[in-house]
Parts: sequence; structure tokens; C-alpha cells
Amino acid sequence: MLIIFIEVIIIAMITRKREHLIQIFLFLLVLSLSAAACGFPGVLPAPSATPSPFPHTATPSYTIAPTATASPTATITPTPSKTPWPTSTPTYAILRGVVQPAQVNCRYGPGAMYIYKYGLREGNTLEVIGRNEPGSWILVQAIGGNNPCWMNAELMEIRGDVMTLAPADPHIIMAWSPYYNALTGVSAVRDGDQVTISWHPLVLRAGDDAEQTPYVVEAWLCQGGQLVFTPFGAYQTQLVVSDEPGCAEPSYVRVMGAEKHGYTPWIKIDLPPRE
Repeated sequence: MLIIFIEVIIIAMITRKREHLIQIFLFLLVLSLSAAACGFPGVLPAPSATPSPFPHTATPSYTIAPTATASPTATITPTPSKTPWPTSTPTYAILRGVVQPAQVNCRYGPGAMYIYKYGLREGNTLEVIGRNEPGSWILVQAIGGNNPCWMNAELMEIRGDVMTLAPADPHIIMAWSPYYNALTGVSAVRDGDQVTISWHPLVLRAGDDAEQTPYVVEAWLCQGGQLVFTPFGAYQTQLVVSDEPGCAEPSYVRVMGAEKHGYTPWIKIDLPPRE
């Protein structure tokens, strides 16, 4: 039909006859009625845009939200415990000294009442390794030696300050008797500040006499509000000591007997308190 229609149009254009134009009109009318009968609209809509072979998906638009700044995680710092201040350890000196008198008795304890140990001579240079609390007696030995003894500090020219020496136990080199027991009957009676210490005598065998002070009383007495170590020698079986008030701790004494081999074990008693 399309070929026939094209031919009619060509003839009408060449001949320009009325009958040919009428044929074209009738042909178009028949064509329209046929299209309607077949279910096609008489006027075709304008073609739409060629669809994409793939489903059209709208491109989402994104709004960039500000990035939240993370809060720093809290760090738990442990509370430091109270640290005590370090206690400083005193540093003591070892000095040297020269013996001044022609001869000096060096003893087993810091006092003239203690047993003689050996003698020192004028000009001897010794190490000074310790002292009693007040520094009146010093512990000496040969340089590099290990056999110390006690001597009166006034009898040595000491090179240095005696109070820089370490305080030493008065019994650091004590000689003890292997043959005799401790004294018996040790007691103390107070009369004000005066305290009388008494004990039973030490009976020695022949030849065991030390030929020195037979009894030593080591006393810790209250003086000026402090307990002060003071040794005493006694030839009798009693001794009177002065003990002042004002100390928080009780005063006490230790009593020993002497024989040529050494001292008996000491007996300790507390002094009677003030009433």
C-alpha cells in the first residue's frame, strides 16, 4: 500500500490533475480509518527520549556532615602514695692519731676501770675507728690491723675531729670470763637523786685476781633530761650514783665482776622510780 501511495503522489505532482489530488485525499482517509481499526492512534505522539538500556538510577546527592571530634579518653593517673623522706645515713670518718705519753694503757672498755689489754708507746701512729658518746675515749688499732682497744682521747694527738668518728658499743671488744657466773644479790635503793647499788662479793680462786678494779657498774643515768652512759669502778660491793628526774625512760645499771680472764656476765636492774 505504501508503494501505491507513493506512486499516486508522484503522478499528482507531475500531472497536477484534480482527480489525482482527490485520490491522495481518499487514500489518506482510508489509511487513517484502517489505523484506528487496528488500535493505533490517529496521531502518533512525539517520540520520547531514547531510554537507557539500563534502569536509570538517580545519583544520590550527599551532604558531608562535619566529622565529630572524638573526645580524648581520660587517662586515670594513680594518686601517688606519700613517700617518706629518705633518712640520711651519717657518714663517719676513720682518723689517725699519734700517742703522746711515753706509755699508755689500752683497755677492754671506755674507761680506766676496765681491764688492761695491751700497752702503747709514744710516737705510735694508729687508726682511730670509734668513740664513746662524749668522745672522751677512743677505739684505736694498728693501721690495717684488727685488734682494737680503748684509750683516753686526751693521750693522743688526733688528726681530725673526734666527733666525726662512729659511736661504738662499749662491749665491742669485751673479754668474758669462762670460769665464773654472774654476780648475785644485785639491788638498788633510792633516796632522792641518790641511788645505792649493792651486790654480793665475787669469790675468786687463788691466782685469778685481775689486780685491777674488781667490779664495774655500767650505768645509764638521767642527766639533763637524757639517759647518759657512765661507767664506774668499785672496790667494795656497793656504789652510790646520782640519777636526776626528767627522763621518759627508766634509768638502769649493769653490774659485772672482774677476774684475770675477763668479766662475769652482767646483771641488769632498773633503778627505783621517784615516788
